Amino acid sequence: MSVSLTLDELDTPSLLIDKAKLFENIDFCQRRAHALGVKWRPHVKTHKCAPIAAMQVQGMFGGITVSTVKEAEYMFDEEGITDIIYAVGIAPKKLARIALLNNRGADVKVLLDNTASAMAVSEFCRTQNVKIGVLLEVDCDGHRSGLKPDDPELVTVARALTDGAVFKGVLTHAGESYQAKTLEAREACAKNEVKGVCRAAKMLSDAGFPCEIISAGSTPTYTCVQDAGGVTEYRSGVGVFYDLVMAGIGVCRIEDIALSVLVTVIGHQPEKGWILTDGGWMAMSRDRGTATQDVDWGYGAVCNEKGELIEGLYMASASQEHGIIYAREGVKLNLADYPVGARLRILPNHACPTAAAFDKYFLIDEHNCVQTIWPRINNW
Repeated sequence: MSVSLTLDELDTPSLLIDKAKLFENIDFCQRRAHALGVKWRPHVKTHKCAPIAAMQVQGMFGGITVSTVKEAEYMFDEEGITDIIYAVGIAPKKLARIALLNNRGADVKVLLDNTASAMAVSEFCRTQNVKIGVLLEVDCDGHRSGLKPDDPELVTVARALTDGAVFKGVLTHAGESYQAKTLEAREACAKNEVKGVCRAAKMLSDAGFPCEIISAGSTPTYTCVQDAGGVTEYRSGVGVFYDLVMAGIGVCRIEDIALSVLVTVIGHQPEKGWILTDGGWMAMSRDRGTATQDVDWGYGAVCNEKGELIEGLYMASASQEHGIIYAREGVKLNLADYPVGARLRILPNHACPTAAAFDKYFLIDEHNCVQTIWPRINNW
């Protein structure tokens, strides 16, 4: 939707996207894919916004990653995107929605890591006379779900895919990379990710299950991997916006973060040195992902209305609808500089849950004005 608004005209809290930073972040990911010689399959779970997905797939091979069936339905209906991986272990009851979407022209592939799920997909395909592509999840670093790269169970699960359950390949996610605080550590995670998923692919291929898709990726590893040899595609999600967690481990700079929440100062507690805003954890989320990093941003970093970081301030505390801004130790805070009614922008710790609190984005141009409103979806 095209509009012409100033930030003063927006209610608060409101979710803002810096247009220039968004475009640069997407461009970087696309250039990275070309440099690595791989496909880029962006994970749309971060933004859940069809116009952003359309920008991401433009000039790429056209595939996306989703974390909910609703995202797949929405992206197919709104943008006609067909090549989709649903990258969460499949719950059998969701197969009917997957099949319906595929019958309409999509190609949604599902993920699993156990024989029981493989048998459930096979039985569904047999009884419903449909075909569904299947990827096996590989656990490259012990972070979450999946089978180990050298686990013979991978072949057992692949053999359990029968009838219309069609084996397509393997997928992994280097979740431990989010704890890697140096470039060397992230590069090690990236190398381990490639090594693990390719080892699993070779085991399966040697057993008669060649992998059409060898999918890897997380934003930290995608941005630093040196050799992607053997991997056919990379996925990344939060890199579309970035956030304070990514900045804290050196993946981006704070000034690269494209997402912020516009809030209003609603009061002060002078004896405590507090600035109170109308943006609490319902707007920012409860994610405290920077708490274990070198710089703890509490619930978010504080910027002025133009999006410029205010040194020494951070959103240290929050209740449901109240944000409480402190000055760091040794920083002098003049509450008069932030009167009731003043607008501030808060950068999120984790872009995904912060964005999930809202149903739309206000796109900010170089003049700090809103020219576009983009919808987003939530739920499952």
